[in-house]
Amino acid sequence: MITRSLLSLMIAAMLALVMPLVVHATPVDDAAALDGVEKAKGVFQIDFTEAEKTAFYLEIIRGTHANFVRQGLDPDLVIVFIGPTVKFLTTEAGEEVADPATLMRIESEVARLADLGVRLQVCAVATDVFGVDNDTLFDGLELTGDGFVAMIGWQAQGYHPITMF
Repeated sequence: MITRSLLSLMIAAMLALVMPLVVHATPVDDAAALDGVEKAKGVFQIDFTEAEKTAFYLEIIRGTHANFVRQGLDPDLVIVFIGPTVKFLTTEAGEEVADPATLMRIESEVARLADLGVRLQVCAVATDVFGVDNDTLFDGLELTGDGFVAMIGWQAQGYHPITMF
């Protein structure tokens, strides 16, 4: 039998879980930041040592793309992968590098982002340093000679840098 105090506690717990959903039912926008912005140009530099973190932030970047679209902008985004992150971008990555399921998430996100028109560039210096065969990079990725040069070039073309590490 449920007592009145237990019922009250259960209702309070349910409200505590549901109220945040009600408060955020209306999407928050970036109107102040996007005031007068006509084109969303950004270049993300990704330098991670963990596959899980790589998968997570690729999902976040896809969400950022969707948020620009939702707010009426056509995003023009580039991702430049440098450093040890390149070890997670290959069909030849072994289990010693990352969990196979995580690598599949990364490959899936690369494909989704490429389908959205996001350019995904992999630093050839990094693939050389970390022993990644360029011919084994996931579909949707393009090789760039030097990730740092690419970042400078994209910035010179008006892309706003977002560094992730």
